Amino acid sequence: MSSAMINLILQATLDTLYMVAVSGVISTLLGIPLGVMLYVTRPQQILPRPILNSVLGVITNIGRSIPFIILMVAIIPFTRMLVGTSIGINAAVVPLTIAAIPFVARLVEGALNELSPGLVEAAQAMGATPWQIIRKVLLPEARGGIMTGLTITLVTLVSYSAMAGAVGGGGLGDLGIRYGYNRFNPTIMLITVVILVVMVQGFQSIGDYLVRKSDRK
Repeated sequence: MSSAMINLILQATLDTLYMVAVSGVISTLLGIPLGVMLYVTRPQQILPRPILNSVLGVITNIGRSIPFIILMVAIIPFTRMLVGTSIGINAAVVPLTIAAIPFVARLVEGALNELSPGLVEAAQAMGATPWQIIRKVLLPEARGGIMTGLTITLVTLVSYSAMAGAVGGGGLGDLGIRYGYNRFNPTIMLITVVILVVMVQGFQSIGDYLVRKSDRK
């Protein structure tokens, strides 16, 4: 294998890590608050807002129901407006983030659902405000479940980023399509798959470690 191809593989790996990292951070910053809102605005919860909850639920479900490859194509004008182009790794970050936000939100909501209602009732009995309950009770107690959800999100983003390569998103998916599939080079395809598997395993191992560490606290 030539040094030029090795450099292409290294660059594609870095591009994939960049796409996953940026979209993962942004979707976490937006998805966690959305998930908390979905939980606390339910009827009988600490901030009951049935109409708002229904609207947020519908928006979240719509976001989760659109296949990623269709989402990428559907929001090309929006992507071009944000980053000035519809191809490349920066352009791929936009649909990756939009796809991941509702995914994170539902996982966070699910983690909060696992908490005992008695925790909130005890905090309310001590006079805690809704914001204090969210910050000092709900999020700390659901930390392990939230980390598990974020790990799942990162693993999903790796597969989505590879899919983005099929439409010029860059990264390992683009490398596998252009140099592996189109040029009938099974070696490049195999290397691409191996790197993606190692990447997924790495994210999963780090996530599992953080979950175990948070559970011991």
